Amino acid sequence: MQDLWIALGLVMLLEGAVYALFPNQMIEMMRKLPDIPPASLRVMGIVGVMLGWLLIRWVRT
Repeated sequence: MQDLWIALGLVMLLEGAVYALFPNQMIEMMRKLPDIPPASLRVMGIVGVMLGWLLIRWVRT
């Protein structure tokens, strides 16, 4: 359970850093988001999940 809280904290840290360092670029990205087809967003999400899972497996072995 401790690993879950550490992972959530790390996600919040990275997300917060991106918004703090590049606020104007994040606003532009959010404006363009509705123009991206849902299928592309789904593929990007699946790829992100797979890369995250592989990274965790690599670190844990």
